[in-house]
Amino acid sequence: MMQVVNRIRRQLKHRYDAIDNLHFKRDLLNALPFWFGALMTGLVAVLYAKLFAWAEAGTRYVYHHSAESKWAFLLLTPLCFLVGWWLVNRYAPFARGSGIPQVSAAIDLSNPRHNHKVARLLSLRVLVVKVVSSLVVVLGGGVIGREGPTIQISASIFKQVNRMLPAWYPKVSKRNMIVTGAAAGLASAFNTPLGGIVFAIEELTKTHFNFFKSALLTGVIIAGLTALNLLGPYLYLGYPRLDNIPIWIIFVVMLVALLTGFAASGMGEVILFILRRKQQLTSAAQKLLYPLLCGLAIALLAVLVDERMFGSGKEIMVETLFTDHKHVEWYVPLLRIIGPILSFSTGVAGGIFAPSLSAGASIGTVVAGWMYLPDTATNLLVLCGMVGFLTGVTRSPFTSSILVIEMTNSHNIIFYLMLTALLANLVSNLVNRHSFYDQLKTQYIQEIHRDEVLEATIASGQEEEAKKGKGA
Repeated sequence: MMQVVNRIRRQLKHRYDAIDNLHFKRDLLNALPFWFGALMTGLVAVLYAKLFAWAEAGTRYVYHHSAESKWAFLLLTPLCFLVGWWLVNRYAPFARGSGIPQVSAAIDLSNPRHNHKVARLLSLRVLVVKVVSSLVVVLGGGVIGREGPTIQISASIFKQVNRMLPAWYPKVSKRNMIVTGAAAGLASAFNTPLGGIVFAIEELTKTHFNFFKSALLTGVIIAGLTALNLLGPYLYLGYPRLDNIPIWIIFVVMLVALLTGFAASGMGEVILFILRRKQQLTSAAQKLLYPLLCGLAIALLAVLVDERMFGSGKEIMVETLFTDHKHVEWYVPLLRIIGPILSFSTGVAGGIFAPSLSAGASIGTVVAGWMYLPDTATNLLVLCGMVGFLTGVTRSPFTSSILVIEMTNSHNIIFYLMLTALLANLVSNLVNRHSFYDQLKTQYIQEIHRDEVLEATIASGQEEEAKKGKGA
């Protein structure tokens, strides 16, 4: 095997040495790590998407297996939450939650002074724990998504590729590789290449686009094409009917924007408040009890109120956009907001992108039901609700608009979606000027610095004890 590898390496080196253009050789060496990372990202993203879909299908199978089987979730959901929390807490604490704040923190720490701290946020261990924990939780009905985790997973892949480059290799910016990995992850998760690029520019970095545009574009393209060839051509949601929309609907769109922006930012504030209060839990029993109680609460709401409490909520978006069941009960938006609060605050791995989209979709369809709107107008409000809620969480209005447009090929309503994003962003800023992700990023950076100081203090104390022991 090694002989074959060495033979391939010699052949490649011979071909490379035969190239006369020095600039081309340099550009090729700079591009290869991005191309390889993007290819691996596409493969891993597709595998993760398949596993996640199977886990959600397993939840539905158990729930509908028999009239009594749904009661099994009163045991299954708390157990899955406990296992998911234990995996993260024991093996990779920074694999918890969405993954997007961790990537943002890693980008901020990618400098000579703090470079060594990035490994705590992005690594192969984080990747494995992220995947396993989120799959276990979603199998138990956890209200989480795979899109945020895919971004952290992809950034971890790119960071690992950067770390594996030999010493003689031309210097490749770790920061740019992490940004490109995150964008490629989002593009392959949603099949939205423009969304991945806009996300990288708007959410992840303040670096001028010219400094890494080629690497970012090629990374997104390769990752997206890999996912596309494995999954086939598809839209994340589909082609909803959006014809014959009345002009006056703009006033209802504005109402949906205000509602979703306030609800999303409020949900984020509640999660952050709970996370701060959880830091006061000191005993192991208290820390174990919290994910168990959250899992039990989700199971009870799903069994006693509505099954749509479970999972990422993609089926809500699909049903309201593409079937005759256009409207949901008034309490479904409340369930779709309570679910992420309970799931995310436990500390298990799992994203908030898809749950945010489904919460916004349910708000949009409830408003449409209040006003007895026709099907196409309802579809518009569903999509506007998705954009508004996602904007309220991320404070990235351009990313939210582009994502929903690419997921549904709904370019004809782009102005409605951008208006929704703008108003939702304004409302969210009234609740808190800092986004949910930004506040989490700050917490992660502070936690890493605090842990490093604590470790240094402990090491210093052990060294002093050793010296005293030798002196005695």
